[in-house]
Amino acid sequence: MAALLDPGTLRVVEILGCRVHDVTMAEAIDWCDRRVAARRLTRIVTPNAEILAAAARHRGFRSLLNGSELAIPDGRGLLVAARLLGQRLRDQVTGTDLCVELARCAASRGYRVFLLGGRGGVAERAGRRLSVMFPGLAIAGSYEGEARAHGDTGVLAALRDATPIDMVFVAFGAGRQEAWLHRNLARAGITLGIGCGGALDFIAGDITRAPAWVRAAGFDWLFRLIRQPWRWRRQLALPVFAAMVIASALDRRYSAIPARAE
Repeated sequence: MAALLDPGTLRVVEILGCRVHDVTMAEAIDWCDRRVAARRLTRIVTPNAEILAAAARHRGFRSLLNGSELAIPDGRGLLVAARLLGQRLRDQVTGTDLCVELARCAASRGYRVFLLGGRGGVAERAGRRLSVMFPGLAIAGSYEGEARAHGDTGVLAALRDATPIDMVFVAFGAGRQEAWLHRNLARAGITLGIGCGGALDFIAGDITRAPAWVRAAGFDWLFRLIRQPWRWRRQLALPVFAAMVIASALDRRYSAIPARAE
């Protein structure tokens, strides 16, 4: 059983120096459930094209991603990138969907979930929505909190007041939430934590999510850009990611060609 719980049992695909696990949703949930039941510390990150483009340029962020126990392929772009690099990811597993399925698992298994981060009460609203979706789900609490290290004392106090907690969904935004998990998950005595970014906004219903067919086609970024045009600067990361992947693929291809003898 211990061997099955080890992150080393999951197949890894490397994209721009970052580890991404080749898991399906069912596999991810089963693996997480087993680890929570065994009280094995589990930090989950949700790399997408934007996150990997940033991590490729920032070693510290890349180390946070690679130091996590599970990195899900959050987006169709990662599947395409893996294929260009001669590798394979079987399916995308989005952070929002994983949070919902973790909540479903928690409701059936009696795990307690805490929602951390967001603004304007989004964590509390997301908790209420999840409780309606999954009757019997134990929401241990919610707290807006502070992502930076000087806010850890207040956040940890809020978590202690809500113990026991089995899972925490952390919505501090990319980079900050991963750093928080690595600093504090073990200190808080919580088994599983996921950096979920904007997932709480979707779950709370504050932001309309792209239809399933749009997400399956890989155009959820366009749907969100149309509805939130102020995000256009963030979308510039997508062509940067594509260029990085193509350059990496070409480098691999040409480095594999034996040099001609003089």
